[in-house]
Amino acid sequence: MSLCGAHAAYGADATLDVPEDHAPAESSNWALQVTPYMWAAGLDGHISPFRRGPTIGVEKSFSDVMDDLNFGGFINIWGRYDRFVFSGDIMYVDTTDGHNSGPLPALTIPGVGTIPPGGNIDAKVDTKQFTATLMGGYRVIDTPQFTLDALGGARFWHISNDVTLIGSLGPVSGSVSYGESFGWADPLVGLRAFLPLTEKLSLQAQADIGGFGAGSDFTWSALATVNYVFSDHLSASVGYKVLDVDYDHDGHVYDTRLSGPVFGMTYRF
Repeated sequence: MSLCGAHAAYGADATLDVPEDHAPAESSNWALQVTPYMWAAGLDGHISPFRRGPTIGVEKSFSDVMDDLNFGGFINIWGRYDRFVFSGDIMYVDTTDGHNSGPLPALTIPGVGTIPPGGNIDAKVDTKQFTATLMGGYRVIDTPQFTLDALGGARFWHISNDVTLIGSLGPVSGSVSYGESFGWADPLVGLRAFLPLTEKLSLQAQADIGGFGAGSDFTWSALATVNYVFSDHLSASVGYKVLDVDYDHDGHVYDTRLSGPVFGMTYRF
């Protein structure tokens, strides 16, 4: 599982794979592959990570995101039997974002007490996100020159946020913590196309839309890659990916776009 460049409040779900045209002949009816990948994504949007909290504008480059990253990984599993296809995409990201303010006027923080004028506040927000996308479908076009898959499924989100406030004045300090988690599921429909250029080189594109008010108000993602096959079992992909989501429910707001280059290594069984 590769380190990723995604912020914990957001996810990714498109596959980076080279279709089974290069699979060994003895398993032509079956294809199964695993792709750990890396996403050098920047972040732009508006969030309110706590229920009925203030909505905050966020704009971070990939280097800004990496500064906050504790751990992250993306992995995709893709398979086919005859014309039936399926995929599972899993992401886990853990970030910490810190802020400091001071000197401040006198203020009272529940659990900390009253901080006299001149005090300081340190805020630390730990965010963990697990996202899983499960899709299945059917190969509607299957020729040596071009393939097209029709897909349907769902993207599942679970977000956990913990904030710690530390108030201090000289050697005296106190702290208070608060945690909150929530999740939702987005139905999805999508397409995936594959175009071989040479025996080793190919192009692939995938896109999906979803949400439709069942989870988020609307979400979409798009991925385009150039793929190179090293052997029957190993290939590499490089390209660009965008994930957009507009979620606003029960006081939580996630209206964001995550985009950037992707790189993946695929092992085919």
